[in-house]
Amino acid sequence: MNEQSSSCEISNHPAGKPIGSRILRCQPGFRWEGITPEPYKDSAPHHCGVERTTLVGGQGEGTAFQMRYIEIAPGGFSSLEHHQHEHAVYVVRGQGTVRLGSEKFGIRAGDVVYVAPHEVHQFRNPSAGEPLGFICVVDAQRDRPVLVQE
Repeated sequence: MNEQSSSCEISNHPAGKPIGSRILRCQPGFRWEGITPEPYKDSAPHHCGVERTTLVGGQGEGTAFQMRYIEIAPGGFSSLEHHQHEHAVYVVRGQGTVRLGSEKFGIRAGDVVYVAPHEVHQFRNPSAGEPLGFICVVDAQRDRPVLVQE
């Protein structure tokens, strides 16, 4: 196992002056006004075709969580990893697979995935056409993921 940089370390929203209540309008293609998608993590061979958009948290809010939109391009995949923090995932577009421990499950729009602490996990989009997009809620303060080598 190998410890690598965490998606927690990359942020497009500097901490600073707290912001007030707001509405983020979803645009075509699952983009939100005023928020630029960014890479999931620093470039590396253990993930491919993943973008992250932080919707809530990291912009001066006092939340103990972050709400992020993760999009995996056709043929893409997230890191195979585990960590102490939990994930709550709600799939909003496309289809794909999630690995939880040693099992793989098909997922599609409307499905909810809970990733327990220390559970090895990975999201994949094997499709040739449509992105796999999901809302991911995590603790604002998280431990660093540990990569799993196979």
